Amino acid sequence: MTPAINELDAAGIAYTTHEYEHDGDGHDFGMEAATKLGLDPDQVFKTLLVTADGEQAVAIVPVSGKLALKAVGRALGAKRVEMCDPSVAERITGYVRGGISPFGQKKRLRTVVDEIATVYDVVYVSGGKRGLDIGVAPHDLVAHLDATVADVAAG
Repeated sequence: MTPAINELDAAGIAYTTHEYEHDGDGHDFGMEAATKLGLDPDQVFKTLLVTADGEQAVAIVPVSGKLALKAVGRALGAKRVEMCDPSVAERITGYVRGGISPFGQKKRLRTVVDEIATVYDVVYVSGGKRGLDIGVAPHDLVAHLDATVADVAAG
C-alpha cells in the first residue's frame, strides 16, 4: 500500500493498479510505465511539480508530451513558473522522483490537469512508487484533487 492508494480507498474512488518491473536506470519514468504496461503514452500521465510565484503546485500531463510552463502560469494565475527542484519535490510530496503520485501527497497543492485527460474513460498516474501506476477516471482525478483543467502540455 502507498499513501496514494490509501487516499483513494478512504475517498471511495474506484481505481485499478498496474505493476511493472522498473529498470532503475533513471530514464523517462512515465514512458517506461506506458511501454511496460502496453498503454497509449497519451493516456499515461506524469505528475510534475512546479514553483509558481514562489509556491509549489502540481501539473499533470501526458508522458508523450512536455509541460508548457507559460500555460501552467496562465492556469494558476502566476507570473513566474519554473520546474521545482527534484529534492524539494520529494520532500514536499513524500514520494521519490519517478514515483510521485498526485494522490496521497503530504500536503494538497494546487493542481492543473492537462485537458486531454478528459477525452479518456481512464487515465494512468503514478501509484506512489516506481513500478506502480493507478488507472482512474479523469473526472475522479480532477474532482478529488480540486484541479484546474487547462491546456498545459506542449508537443
